[in-house]
Order: sequence, then structure tokens, then C-alpha cells
Amino acid sequence: MSTFQVGVIGAGGIASKLHLPEMQEVENAEVVVLAGRKQSRLETLSEKFNVPRWTHSYEEVIADPEIDGVIIAVPHPLHVKYGLMALKAGKHVHIQKPLSTSLIEAEQFVEAVNASDRTVLALPYVSKPHVLAAREAVQAGTLGKVSSATARFSHGGPEVYYATIQEILQEDLDDDLWFFDAQKADVGALFDMGVYSIAHLVAILGSVKAVTCRVATLAKPTELEDTATIILEFESGVLGTAETGWCDGARTYGFSIHGTDAKVTNPSLTSDLILSRPSSLVDEDAPLIEEPIETGGYPNLNSHQEWVACAREGKQPEISNADFARHVTEIMLKSLQSSREGRTMELDSRL
Repeated sequence: MSTFQVGVIGAGGIASKLHLPEMQEVENAEVVVLAGRKQSRLETLSEKFNVPRWTHSYEEVIADPEIDGVIIAVPHPLHVKYGLMALKAGKHVHIQKPLSTSLIEAEQFVEAVNASDRTVLALPYVSKPHVLAAREAVQAGTLGKVSSATARFSHGGPEVYYATIQEILQEDLDDDLWFFDAQKADVGALFDMGVYSIAHLVAILGSVKAVTCRVATLAKPTELEDTATIILEFESGVLGTAETGWCDGARTYGFSIHGTDAKVTNPSLTSDLILSRPSSLVDEDAPLIEEPIETGGYPNLNSHQEWVACAREGKQPEISNADFARHVTEIMLKSLQSSREGRTMELDSRL
């Protein structure tokens, strides 16, 4: 089997914390070139992750005939621009979340993917054992009729995240964060962290038909939102809430799905999955019967392993594909519009 050769464009936080470390776990695959703006970062990351070549030119990476796939790890508003360029050059694409901050761009990207035979994996990656197990529990009727769900993914903010990144990059702490700059980031916490809350619920419950949202800026030095809550109306009739923010210093990552017979819960900051059922149907104070759901039968791949495997098989990822990313993008954009206009917004896309 030939080595799957990869180029990474973007030598910042997400490349150093996610893409380059995960690529080292992919068999018969290698990052052969890294592109970025800052030479110091390129040198540090190339040495740390054994990348043989670096460049300042994203276009050079995409045009390289020896490269099979391109990882897009640049700021949000640039994702589709370079994703389209990579598809046109015949490359497989692994694209950082969110897909876009523009619905028109998201639609253009999906059209390009559908017209191509290249594999595209779009983050956030939700094909994880505990998510797949929760999805199967819903589809199998284990919970009875599902009525509601909630997910919250939030942390202490970009400045906390980047303190870790700057340690990896061997840089001094820098207060100039592009996440807080509306001109550079375009969107705030909803797109940065809320994307995970939404993606987990959509992966488990399917398409959303309408959203009602409120956002606020409570603590961070930005005009962008640092806190958001969305009510999701799923096509199945289920009601869900997706919460997020940059103001949760203790961090929260988890979800729960509630049905007439049982619920499944993913405790915060874990990959566990707990099934809870009533021990009595006539005594509301009776203790719950709780048991872990076994997730060992599901493939435990990181996103880059699945991307390369799908590329070799000539297929798209089952969940974290371009259509999924477009639907999640529309949910987020319509949520911001809902908050601005104070009304429920209908969605156009479906999975």
C-alpha cells in the first residue's frame, strides 16, 4: 500500500494540537509539507512532528502533484476558499470546523464535493463510539419515544485554549487573539464551540427543521457572542437544546437524550454512556436502574484515520461529511439570525 501524502495549510493552534498529532496515528500516511505565515511556527512544528518540508504558500501545497490530501486548518472565513481550491486540484480534503460563516459558501462547497470523486471529511468529528452507540439506542427504540435532548460544549475561552497552544508552539503569551476580532473571526462562541453541541445532537437525532436562539456577550473583550443557547426543533418532532459559551472555566462537554422508557447520558468530560431506566412506573421516587452502555463494538478512529480510510475506499464519511457540515452551518447561521430578529427560523437543508 502506497503512503498517503498530506499537506497541511495553517500552522496555528488547531494544526499543532489536533491535526499534526492525530496524523501521526494514521498508518501508511504522512504529512510531507506544512504551510503557514510565521516561520518560527513552521520550524517548531516541522521539527516536533517530523514534517520534512515547509512553505509560506498555501497554493504551493495545494498544487503539489505528489500530495494526495490537504488539511485545511486556517481561520474560519478562509475554509471554503482553500477547500474549493484543493478539490479543483484533485485533492482529498479534511476541513476544519466550522465549514463556513456563509451559507452561500457552504452551498458552493457541497456542490463542488458532489461534482467530485474526492473524499471530504468536515469537522467536528462525531463518529465516536459513544455517539454511535447513542444513535443506535435511539434508532433501535431502546429509549421508547424520544421527546427531548440537550448538549453543552463550553470552556473558559480562546485565551485559555491559546495558553496551551503557545506552550506547544514555544511562544510567549499573546493577548492579541483573532477569535475576539470580529473582522478576522466573523463569528463567536456559537461557531467555535456551539458547533460541537449541535453536531452531536444532529448526529444522534437527524435533521433540524427550525431553531430559536438567544446569544449574549457577558465577559469577553469582543463584540461577538461569548454565550449562546438554541432550541432545536428536529424533523422527528424531538425538541433539543444546544448550549455553548466561552465563559465556562470548569469546562462542560456532554449530552443527554430523553425518551418515554429511558434516557442515555454522556457525563461531562468523558466518553462514557449511561442508560437510565425507571425501576417503577407507579412510584416516582423509586431509584433509577443505571447501567453503562458498551461502546467497544464501534470503531474507535480519530478523524484523520477515518478520512484516509474513506479516501482509500473511494467513499464519503457516513456522518462527518460535507452535507452534514452544511446542515450544521445553516443551523448556526439561522440561530444567529433568530437571535438578531427575535423569531424562530425555518431551515432549508435536510440530511
